[in-house]
Amino acid sequence: MASNNYQPKPEHKFTFGLWTVGNRGRDPFGDATRASVSPVTIVKRLSELGAYGVNLHDNDLVPIEATAAERDRIVREFKQALDDHGMKVPMATTNLFYDPVFKDGAFTSSDPRVRLYALQKTMRSMDLGAELGAHIYVFWGGREGAEVDAAKDPREALKWNREAMNFLCEYALDQGYDYKFALEAKPNEPRGDIYLPTTGAMLAFIATLDHPDMVGVNPEVGHEQMSGLNFYHVVAQAIEAGKLFHIDLNDQKGPRFDQDLRFGSESFKNLFFLVRLLESAYDGPRHFDAHSYRSENEEGVWEFAAGCMRNYLILKEKARQFDEDREIKALLDEIHSTNGDHSEPLGRYSREKAQKLKDLPLDRTELARKPLP
Repeated sequence: MASNNYQPKPEHKFTFGLWTVGNRGRDPFGDATRASVSPVTIVKRLSELGAYGVNLHDNDLVPIEATAAERDRIVREFKQALDDHGMKVPMATTNLFYDPVFKDGAFTSSDPRVRLYALQKTMRSMDLGAELGAHIYVFWGGREGAEVDAAKDPREALKWNREAMNFLCEYALDQGYDYKFALEAKPNEPRGDIYLPTTGAMLAFIATLDHPDMVGVNPEVGHEQMSGLNFYHVVAQAIEAGKLFHIDLNDQKGPRFDQDLRFGSESFKNLFFLVRLLESAYDGPRHFDAHSYRSENEEGVWEFAAGCMRNYLILKEKARQFDEDREIKALLDEIHSTNGDHSEPLGRYSREKAQKLKDLPLDRTELARKPLP
């Protein structure tokens, strides 16, 4: 593939959140550096870049104070823009972190009225997502955590969270929505500590739900790197478990605050193996939860978005070259070679198999002598 042919197309399933390309450059230490961009404009510009769709929180599209009439008008105009530009909304989610009511959590707030409001807001947001055609629903519990451990028992918080997820699964089934829920982990920020801080913790939590088949994960590059984890391994575990329902792509300079950098701008080697894995084992949207730098103007935002997609396609091409390289294939064959008598999978336990294994003449010294390239 020539270097000038890394052109995104809808079949690549690249998506961006309204909150990502719509980010105004605000950070905890400074106000916005760019003007707001309307959701309709975002749909138009992303379609021109070759994106497949847009994702959204409820209040990315409909302001939290909007009346019913305003809500209907906004949604109608947005749906028209989607139709006009051939764009999809594969994923929707709820903003349960920005409003002051969620200062001590949403599903895990100590106040049961706040927990009920979070459920009410989420059900209405699920209705919106379904109206827009979303089939994936992400849950990021940005406020589900604590700064002061004396104030909240995490065991009770997990019970409240489980109760909410079970309730919302039942709501989706009762409404006839074909949602798959995807849980997104993060170790901290904005809370001092966030409950269920890694994708591995989310996978364990999912197994305790009433409808675990409906629930998977939405790992994010930066969030797992904040915990010092190998994101390629994280995603591989999710795929092996059949639970990679969605993915957030960006980049990160190691375990520090959440940076949401351009995909492929820092972690080249790890993201190469990630793209290689995704291209062989994942058919869902490639969602870029990356934010243009604060120093950019609006045109720079679209260049940033195009750069995320281009970097992915470059790594995809590099992965193809890697898999087709004869020398690499020979090295991998050598690494995985073994005596043919012992190459079959272990399989399930049996008493006879256990005895046969105990009797095998396995010489550890001889095994250690095998050279690896």
